[in-house]
This record gives sequence, structure tokens and C-alpha cells, in this order.
Amino acid sequence: MNNRSFPISGRGLVFFTFARILLNTMYRMVYPFLGVFRSALGVSLEQMSIILTLRAVLGTLAPLLASIGDSRGRKTGMIAGMTLFIGGCGVVLLHKTYAFFAIAIVLTMLGKYLFDPSLLAFIGDKVNYASRGRVMALMELGWSLSFLIGVPFAGLLIDRFGWTAPFTVFALLGGVLLIGLITKITPDQTPTKTPGEQHSFLVVLTSGLALNGLSIGLAISAANEVINLIFGVWLEDTFQLKIAALGATTAVIGISELLGEFSVAALVDKLGKPKTVALGILLNTLAALGLSQGQGSALAAVLGLFFFYITFEFTLVSSIPLISEILPEKRATMLSSSGAAHSLGRAFGALLAAPLYRIGLFANLAVAVGFNLLALVALYALTQRKSL
Repeated sequence: MNNRSFPISGRGLVFFTFARILLNTMYRMVYPFLGVFRSALGVSLEQMSIILTLRAVLGTLAPLLASIGDSRGRKTGMIAGMTLFIGGCGVVLLHKTYAFFAIAIVLTMLGKYLFDPSLLAFIGDKVNYASRGRVMALMELGWSLSFLIGVPFAGLLIDRFGWTAPFTVFALLGGVLLIGLITKITPDQTPTKTPGEQHSFLVVLTSGLALNGLSIGLAISAANEVINLIFGVWLEDTFQLKIAALGATTAVIGISELLGEFSVAALVDKLGKPKTVALGILLNTLAALGLSQGQGSALAAVLGLFFFYITFEFTLVSSIPLISEILPEKRATMLSSSGAAHSLGRAFGALLAAPLYRIGLFANLAVAVGFNLLALVALYALTQRKSL
């Protein structure tokens, strides 16, 4: 294997994966420990929901920030993202109040949303397209491992040392990673901006190719959320297994994410990116249809949920290298915009999920299938315009 096809060493892969585990753990731990934070801060569930809503809304603006990775270089983007993350963790330690907790959650989110696309763009620059899918899929282990390892570790810290302990430890770990980024990563060449050149985000928004790619992410995430939001409720309504269902769902999500990422690493470069994404969409559609057959037993329903999640993760991860090659000159902004499109898709799916469920589970499944078909249309349109 030549240096160009896999220029990132095993040590480098571990370093970057650990960085992503850290950032993703902070992002994901809010949900399982929401009650702990609420009690510690002495606020209502509604007030905590405001923070998460604010984080989601500001997250859609992340491409404006992530363009730093294009205009100032990938290394600068990663350093700036990690610095924001450390600052966010530190804010809570200065003042343990609701307002400063909210600032911390937003700052750490912005740090993640700046670091992640800069890192993926860095990989896109270093690894040729034929081999890029495997490397990016392995890097995505930072997402599933944050749920399987990072969140339980945060829970242990909270249990032993109090609710601010993860912020302290994560700030220190972030500091170590920041030193590594500064001293070990070779600076990339900063692009020269020509007079009158559009902002990177505007370039993405005015590109038909980019909009095709973003439509894929929006549609598959809407399809996922329109089922994801109501599936636990459906389990409770159908089998009266609220606590058991929630526990099983948690395990299913983490394991399916991990297996989905490994599956993409094994297949995406061999099959080709568009074919792998199409395969994932089709399998996710079949999984959605299969959920309608899981009404006989709770075990069948949880198995159906497992296949639904693993096929969604497979589709999502396999789309990342595809997205990374649509606008190579604006790679960081394009990847960040893809994340924003997924957020919009989840918001749209969440908006539809409850009204559809009042009609019946079949309505949710039918709409999910419809969104997946739209994703296939967008994928076809993209591949007709550019060979990927």
C-alpha cells in the first residue's frame, strides 16, 4: 500500500479517533444525564430543553464557522475547534450556573462542528478517493465508541466526583490533544483567496452538485427520525415494556452503530461509494418495511430496530467519502453543510413523526420509505452529473 493511499499511521488514526470520542462524548452525554444536570442546576426540564433546542438551531449555522478549514487550512480548523471545546468545558468550572452550562454546551458543540469537518477534509486531502471510504469509516468509530465507552466513563466520573467532573477531565484531555495538534500535525497550504471570491458557504449553496449531495443526507435523516422518534412510544403502547424497551434500544443503538461503521470500512471502497450508499438506502427501506411485521413480539420489534439502525448508520457513514469529493476545493464547508442538512432532516422528521403516529405506525413507515426513495433520486441525479 503506497503512502498516498493510506498516509495516516496507526498512531495517527488512534490519536484522531480518540479526539472524536472525546468531542462526541461531550455532545452525546447530555441526553442520558439530562436529569442529573437538571437537578444540579435546579432548573426545569423545559429549561434544559431550551439549551438543546438552541444547540440544534446554532448547529445548522456551523458551515459558516467550518469554512475556516477551507480558508485558513485544515490544521487551523482543527486547532480552533479543539480550543473552542476546551473553552466550553472550562466555562462550567468558572460558574456552575444554568447560563454558563448553556454556554458550555453551545461552545463544545461549535468546537465539535469545526473540528470534525476540518479533520475529514484533512483526510480527504491526504487519502485518495479510491481508499478514502475505509479511512473515514474507521474514523467514524469515534461516534459509536463515544456511546459505548465515553458516555459510561462520564457517568462514572459524575457518580464518583460530581456533575462537573466530566468537564474538568475533558478539558484536560482536550489540552493534551491540542498540544498534539500544534506540535505533530504538519501545516497544510492555506488557499489563496482571489478578489471577489464568494464565501465558501455560498459556493456550496449555489452548486447544483452540492445541493444534490445535501439532499441525500436530508432525506435519509428525515426517514430515520420519522421512525426513531416514535419507536420507543410504539414499543410501550404495544408491549407495555417502557423501561425494558429503553434499555434494549440503548444497547441496540450503540452496537448497530459500531457494526455499521465496520461494515462500511470493509465494503465502501470495494463496491464504490454511490453503489454502497444506494445499497444502504435500499436495505434501510427493507428494514423499515420489516418493522411492520414486528408487532407480534417485543423481541421481533427490537431486532427490527437493530436492522433499521445498522442500515441507517451504514448509509450515513458510506455517504461521507462521497460528500467529500463533490466540491474538493470547499471540502470542509461541504462536509459541515452535510451535517447541517442531516440536522434539518432530523428536525423535519421529528415534526412529522407524532402526527403520523396518530394515524398509525404504518403511516410513519410509509413516509420513511418515501424519504428514502427521494434520497435515491438525489443520488441518481448526483451520479449523472459527476462520476464518483
